Amino acid sequence: MPIQQLPSHLINQIAAGEVVERPASVVKELLENALDAGATRIDIEIEQGGSKRIRIRDNGCGIPKEELFLALSRHATSKIASLSDLEHIRSLGFRGEALPSIASVSRLSLCSRSKDSEYSWKLSGNGGDQFEHPEPSSHPQGTTVDVRDLFFNVPARRKFLKTEKTEFRHLEDVVKKIALSRFQIAISLKHGIKTVLHLQAANDHISSERRVAEIFGPAFMEQCLHVEYEAAGLKLWGWVGLPTFSRSQADLQYFYVNGRIIRDRIVTHAVRQAYQDVLYHGRHPAYLLFLELDANKVDVNAHPTKHEVRFREARLVHDFLYRTLHKALADIRPNNAIEQDISPTASIEVNPLLQNSTSNVYPFQNAQTNLNIPVKESGENYSQWHPVVNQESNPFFPSSPVFNQEYNPNSLLVQTATDYKDTGEIPPLGFALAQLHRIFILAENAEGLIVVDMHAAHERITYEHLKRSMAEDTIRSQPLLVPSSVAVSKKEASCAIEYADVFNQLGFSIDRLAPEKLVIRAVPSLLKSADTASLLRDVLSDLIQHGSSERIQEAINEILSTMACHSSVRANHKLSIPEMNALLRDMERTERSGQCNHGRPTWTQLNLKQLDKLFMRGQ
Repeated sequence: MPIQQLPSHLINQIAAGEVVERPASVVKELLENALDAGATRIDIEIEQGGSKRIRIRDNGCGIPKEELFLALSRHATSKIASLSDLEHIRSLGFRGEALPSIASVSRLSLCSRSKDSEYSWKLSGNGGDQFEHPEPSSHPQGTTVDVRDLFFNVPARRKFLKTEKTEFRHLEDVVKKIALSRFQIAISLKHGIKTVLHLQAANDHISSERRVAEIFGPAFMEQCLHVEYEAAGLKLWGWVGLPTFSRSQADLQYFYVNGRIIRDRIVTHAVRQAYQDVLYHGRHPAYLLFLELDANKVDVNAHPTKHEVRFREARLVHDFLYRTLHKALADIRPNNAIEQDISPTASIEVNPLLQNSTSNVYPFQNAQTNLNIPVKESGENYSQWHPVVNQESNPFFPSSPVFNQEYNPNSLLVQTATDYKDTGEIPPLGFALAQLHRIFILAENAEGLIVVDMHAAHERITYEHLKRSMAEDTIRSQPLLVPSSVAVSKKEASCAIEYADVFNQLGFSIDRLAPEKLVIRAVPSLLKSADTASLLRDVLSDLIQHGSSERIQEAINEILSTMACHSSVRANHKLSIPEMNALLRDMERTERSGQCNHGRPTWTQLNLKQLDKLFMRGQ
């Protein structure tokens, strides 16, 4: 077959194959056009999941009569005009392919009135590249795009559409993502005669959180942390779910770059690393995050559907996200959590694998007694970790002003939150009242009742102490009597030599014996029994893909976590009131003390209102 120029309608249909995958794709492109037009209100009407009809009306700037034909022409746009514009894109659309691509696979009508026009005009098409002449129409300022019979002239594509319910679910998800990218825009969504979404414009923080709660659910807002941090020309803000609000799947993970929803492996990797020390295995965090940076530092022209971007300084972005979220999660201590009315166990999505037949109310309460880990129990109490010494010589001693300079365990026997109610000096976790079944600590604070899982809490305290000690003493290396050779690719071998200093800092000594062979001569002393060959391959894979790796540190932390579990106070261990108070003070100073090393909550709060409700007081 000779080389020939493709017909314009076939070119549009090929482009539609990249841009228009399903009704949700049409809605995404049209909503982005409406936002770029400066709309403050968008109304969406859907029939039969979008395959029958998609009608979107906005109150944006509109399109003049003389530009209607151009709007439906390929590579015609008002958003860029030069290469410089392409390198500083702030608009959501920029290719000028959406409308002509949609028009080539549907019956489309475009009705619009520009700001300076006295009349509105309507242009219609029937699945080709030929359109009727514009006709006068009645329409307020803005634009309405009516898409009917999607893929009516491409039956092969129509066969790939799913059920009406499935297609609408995808479409609704797109609308929700767009709604969260522009809080100040009012959006409504109707499916048939049913109004599915009706979101008012949110112009302040409270109304923005109300919109987040409507889309993510109120439980998320009760169990999330608002973050806002700016450094190195990057700004990150939004909401991250607490570790106890984890999900069985990654369905509540929305990330925006300059207002554009994206999926990016660098972002996912950074967030997963930030949560790795507080999240139960197999669970996924929930978050709604917005990253803002200079437009010239991100390439949005990396994918036809614009779902992916390319960061010019990917390592900087990765480290910024990781450090910001890691610090935010580490700073969630009892004093901060109580001030923000956050309880680590307020709303837990129960993992069915963790449930047991003896408890449906508190799914984790029997976990620590069923671990069956051989531990040499000592007859000593928690006081072995908190010797009776003065405050200056004991780094663990609380600095709260309610305590005297000299630690007097007997004085703590009579201390309660009620005694200090008028002084405002009550510690966040209050004072211990009793030990329940030698598993839980009951304490009284200014808000009400605190319940602490003593083993989980002390496990986190011990773990963080071990990590700090190792960081201060550096990672010790142990030479291997018989060096271990590892077969790798040339690329991996070169990477190992390039990052030799990184491996040395982590306790590894690695040489290159051949183009595709490495030899391990020394390993971190804590990993002497680990499968170092597999660990090395995984680390090299991370370094090649992300430019960094935490796998070695994760493996070391896993061992430290086990050590912390074995050396922590166990269930069925009797503690005195002073020992329980010492544990509470340690929790208030320890990072990530809301969760144990396995992601389980360590404490919960029942305030007086909740207690009154339990006993129907005032009703």
